[in-house]
Amino acid sequence: MSVNEAANALQQLKQRIAEYDYHYYVLDDPLVSDAEYDGLYRALVQLETAYPALITPDSPSQRVGGQALGAFDSVQHRQAMLSLNNAFADEELEAFDRRVREGLGEAEVIYAVEPKFDGLAITLTYEHGLFVQGATRGDGYTGENVTHNLNTIRAIPARLPLEHPPALLEVRGEVLMLKKDFEKLNQQQAAAGAKLFANPRNAAAGSLRQLDPNITARRPLHFFAYGLGASEGAPEIHSHAAAMHYLADLRFPVSALRAVKQGVAGLRDYYAEIGAKRSQLPFDIDGVVYKVNQFEQQQILGFVSRAPRWAVAHKFPAEEAITVVEDITVQVGRTGAITPVARLKPVFVGGVTVTNATLHNEDELRRKDIHIGDTVVVRRAGDVIPEVVSAKPELRPANARAFVMPTLCPECGSHVVRGQDEAVARCTGGLICPAQRKQAITHFASRRAMDIEGLGEKLVDQLVACNLVQHLDDVYRLSTDQLSGLERMAEKSAQNVVDAIEASKQATLPRFIYALGIRNVGEATAKDLAQHFGSLEALIGADIQALLLVNDVGPVVAEAVYQFFQENHNREVIAAMRALGVQWPDIVKKVQGILQGKTLVLTGTLPTLKRDEAQAMIEAAGGKVSGSVSAKTSYVVAGAEAGSKLEKAQLLNIPILDEAGLLALLQPEEALAVTHGIEAAVVTITPESPSQQPDLF
Repeated sequence: MSVNEAANALQQLKQRIAEYDYHYYVLDDPLVSDAEYDGLYRALVQLETAYPALITPDSPSQRVGGQALGAFDSVQHRQAMLSLNNAFADEELEAFDRRVREGLGEAEVIYAVEPKFDGLAITLTYEHGLFVQGATRGDGYTGENVTHNLNTIRAIPARLPLEHPPALLEVRGEVLMLKKDFEKLNQQQAAAGAKLFANPRNAAAGSLRQLDPNITARRPLHFFAYGLGASEGAPEIHSHAAAMHYLADLRFPVSALRAVKQGVAGLRDYYAEIGAKRSQLPFDIDGVVYKVNQFEQQQILGFVSRAPRWAVAHKFPAEEAITVVEDITVQVGRTGAITPVARLKPVFVGGVTVTNATLHNEDELRRKDIHIGDTVVVRRAGDVIPEVVSAKPELRPANARAFVMPTLCPECGSHVVRGQDEAVARCTGGLICPAQRKQAITHFASRRAMDIEGLGEKLVDQLVACNLVQHLDDVYRLSTDQLSGLERMAEKSAQNVVDAIEASKQATLPRFIYALGIRNVGEATAKDLAQHFGSLEALIGADIQALLLVNDVGPVVAEAVYQFFQENHNREVIAAMRALGVQWPDIVKKVQGILQGKTLVLTGTLPTLKRDEAQAMIEAAGGKVSGSVSAKTSYVVAGAEAGSKLEKAQLLNIPILDEAGLLALLQPEEALAVTHGIEAAVVTITPESPSQQPDLF
């Protein structure tokens, strides 16, 4: 490949990756799978490795970290990043609107409104369309240079999508962490024995101010733009709403909840609207922001002290309060998780009276050193379950006592166990525990488990509420008369469900194992367990060492399976179901198939075989089917519209088969000559490389 060809290929890869980044990080609408994206990224890195002179600052490969810094440099802001005054009560909101109207001599004013993100304010500087510097707010006039860290945030464009970008453009916004990413990060911190973050804002601030950008790159930070700073050569914009549209056109993430409202009545309506949505938002907010929409009117109003007269933050009620832990009990979740719960002296926080707060798990309780009788800080965000943030040990009374985690489930008496490297303790009575009953039944009846058509969540809710089903074996005792007496269940519908229950008695061992809902045992693992042991009796009698011999079963899965079958209750329910007619043929272990130890990936549409049929044939021959291409992939079977999995296979020099090639692989004695695969079956980024034929043996 010539330098020009490499440059063109790199430009196309960068454009495609930028497009996928925009849809994934900004629009929350992924266009391709993670595996396909990884294939494109790998191709880009390979090209840049071969042609290092073609690496540019806006390349995706330059957004994943760098050398650690000794300290952050100071940055002087071209335009001050001032704070906002706050309004808490309705009277303060009315006073703000009155001052604005009087200052402008208007009877009513148009405001631009948006949520107030609970993150870290930053400014981004673009020169001729390229991101060159990012800084924190600091004291409003001088901030810290955190360019390298901001460059790791994929939601921030590395280059503006403009043919003729402005010579200078400053974008103001907020770095934050989405709630789901915060929970995942704290789980990783707990697993590593590291300190947990108090809240998403604390996590975002700590991540952005890491001296080592490689650490920041591993943290799931997000960004929302909320305004413009200094500019040179940018189009003339006359209002805040127009500025937000301009930023959206430049592919910056902006709040979809922004709006334009008229007068103080419009502001009240918006405050109530966002307050109602607050707990369902994917990020934390602590209020809403109102800004006079027209820039000309903003200039007339000007500033007072360190805040603009034309804007205010309308804050939500306080979300933290002080109270006393009167007791600590546990509750059992629908997955068997045992969660310590603080029973609190009633306290008003976040707009409601709180009497209970989660303590998450035993490690968190110990880390926060919370005792029964302690004075604690409680937080509640919107309608989210309240949590105890911290204790005040200096106020601990002499009669305070530590909490002891129970060893038996309070709902069913089964053993409580805590898996290896897990933070959560769980009840092992999955089939008999009342707290887990609904989920256990719904999963048992699902299509990929026992496939009992008609036995969905709504019917399960009624069966449990009417005490018709206590354990899984009770499903096989249901009659048409019992079901037809339920809400929205006519006699014909009831008979259909009974018929489906009867049909499900003819099962397969892998389906039955999967249907039991053993923690960490999915469909693939259930198949592996069934194939390895051949019978349920052999599986039930297996110890940890025997389970570890099963393909892809590690210590965590082995422990979960062993503990499940150690519970007498679970074995009794299984025995009861078999006595009621649930059966399956034992599996006769086959000799190793021709694909034993091979991993195949299916992509595209095959001419005659359906995806499930092809997968079943591969598994019958001893092979495994994976959803993504990697260096460990043995073959890729490609049909029409194969897409990026095929591209990745070509880059990795993985043998590629069409349908005929797959059949030849499975039945070599009948079709040994069919080995060609698709046209240009194996191609790398260096076109002169020879293609490879699949090795049938």
